[in-house]
Amino acid sequence: MDYPGNLFVVAAPSGAGKSSLVKALMELDSAIQPAVSHTTRPPRGQEKHGREYFFLSPDEFDGMVQRDAFLEWAHVHGHRYGTSRHTIEERVAHGADVILEIDFQGAINVKQIFRNAVLIFILPPSWEELRSRLQRRGEDSAEVIELRLKNAAIEMAQAQKFDFVIINELFERAVFDLKTIVHAQRLKFSAQRRARSETFQSLHIP
Repeated sequence: MDYPGNLFVVAAPSGAGKSSLVKALMELDSAIQPAVSHTTRPPRGQEKHGREYFFLSPDEFDGMVQRDAFLEWAHVHGHRYGTSRHTIEERVAHGADVILEIDFQGAINVKQIFRNAVLIFILPPSWEELRSRLQRRGEDSAEVIELRLKNAAIEMAQAQKFDFVIINELFERAVFDLKTIVHAQRLKFSAQRRARSETFQSLHIP
């Protein structure tokens, strides 16, 4: 189904800067709405329930799976993450531009349901920089960092399945690239026709 709003799906290996880039984009573009995912992992730092994520117990998550409430869900780094299908459909159906941060498996699944979704993959500039960023975060043990790096190799091999790839070497440049993708998508013929259907009809453009 075609919706008037746009759905942007951003994926990246842990430490590539996905969350920071999306946050910076939303500060620059007030029309972008975040899609808050559900997860079974505990909050980190200053994260709050309903802002960064909806933090659920395993039993609560199981209940949503059984009700088929998720657009997609997956196991990532020992925890489960899911996206509420109803929330996404409702927002884009009302013309909102929604941005979703998920893993590559979820992104590919979303594309199968929302064919107009724009998939964006964030890459680090090098393995050394990715390791350094994970270490600077100070959130994970050495063993967890090694697991994240191992998973990153699998994740980055899927970048070819995405519509756009951003290499987050210089943060300001990467933010500009992300903003450019969003703006360009809004100007595509199909997106303009969905968002401005009355204008196209009045101009007799099929």
